[in-house]
Amino acid sequence: MVFATGQMGELGIAPRHAPLLTKLAPGQVRLQQADGEELDFYVSGGLLEIQPHLVTVLADTAERAEDLDEAAAMAAKEEAERALADRAGEHDIAEVQAQLAMAQAQLQALARLRKKISR
Repeated sequence: MVFATGQMGELGIAPRHAPLLTKLAPGQVRLQQADGEELDFYVSGGLLEIQPHLVTVLADTAERAEDLDEAAAMAAKEEAERALADRAGEHDIAEVQAQLAMAQAQLQALARLRKKISR
């Protein structure tokens, strides 16, 4: 199974799923292997293509959740929040909002990983 966050909501893709192409939101992509092992990844957004026996993720950034830098994600989140609060600044609001969404998605992926490890 593959679990991902699409622009329209959460997706769960089982083997032999109907073909589909959708946009991915910044967030977690989780792969559940046949032996029950789970692999967690963070993607910055992108596209998800589903074929009956193949799932392809096209993303600018994809990292294993355990490789994410929590301090850097927290700093990026705080910087984006400051930029949004500074309406008089020379910031592209859409770009800052995208940076904020990516930082929040990284922090959520880290929180899910920490929760999974503590079980």
